Amino acid sequence: MSSNRKRLPALAVAMMSVVLVAPGVPARADPSPAELTRRIEKASAELARIVEAYNTLAEDLEANQAALARLAARLGPLERQVERSRAEVNQLAVSAYKTGDLGPAAALLHPDDATVLLDRLTTVDRLAQERRKRITAFANDQRELLEERTRLDAAVGQATARARGLTSTRQRIERDLAELYELRRRAYGRATERPAASPDSTQKAPSVPGAAGVAVRYAYGALGMPYRWGGDGRTGYDCSGLTSAAWRAAGKSLPHSTRRQWGVVARIERHDLSPGDLVFYRGLGHVALYVGGGQIIDAPNAGRNVVKRDMDIMSIVGYGRVR
Repeated sequence: MSSNRKRLPALAVAMMSVVLVAPGVPARADPSPAELTRRIEKASAELARIVEAYNTLAEDLEANQAALARLAARLGPLERQVERSRAEVNQLAVSAYKTGDLGPAAALLHPDDATVLLDRLTTVDRLAQERRKRITAFANDQRELLEERTRLDAAVGQATARARGLTSTRQRIERDLAELYELRRRAYGRATERPAASPDSTQKAPSVPGAAGVAVRYAYGALGMPYRWGGDGRTGYDCSGLTSAAWRAAGKSLPHSTRRQWGVVARIERHDLSPGDLVFYRGLGHVALYVGGGQIIDAPNAGRNVVKRDMDIMSIVGYGRVR
């Protein structure tokens, strides 16, 4: 038997093995660019929602901590007033009942009067009642402040615990995004968009008068800056960080929170939109600055840069004008 014929059975067995084994070991293919983009957008949208929830929580924490500081400033003097009034009553009692000396009150009495002791006791009682009223008023104020401090302490504790939960969720999403970015790097050669060295000179801000014009020009100046969680200008922006920074440049204070911004703007209709107004999106998870012509400037999501684009990027909750 020739060597070729001897090799045929072995070759047939090998080919059969390939046929039998190959279907059970499908080749693993990287996701298509379209699927990769969809997954990144979904994870980024979830992260943006978490970021905005965290921003709102941070605003609440800051407000409650400031309120606690104000309470502490009021409680100190009030506690001293209570203690001072109590000391006055004690001193009055000691002076009247042990030495019979009423200080200034004694000058109002006649020492030669046979009823001097009764008069003194009556005066002591009246003065003591006045001081007790003051103590009661101080104590009531003190109790109300302490109750408010207890409420605020509880609110701060709850917010801090929730912030830890949001941080854990954010970290999980960021890990997922890191994996997606690595796939994107393999697909596109770069994990995220490259920050622009300078604003696109072709993106010229329109001429808008007043404070709104300042906010619009600021937003144009931020084009190409990277998305940064919690960012409000130095190294990048998140969505509410961009709108608050733009209006801060115009001399207006906006909370660094989409939900809080929705709560402070004047509501307007779409046909009333003018440059500088805010556009709020699905679930109040995103906000953008309207710049005219149906266009917005916004910080989209993780891995993206501040961009000018059509305003109908997702379902719109409403529109607001900074007051």
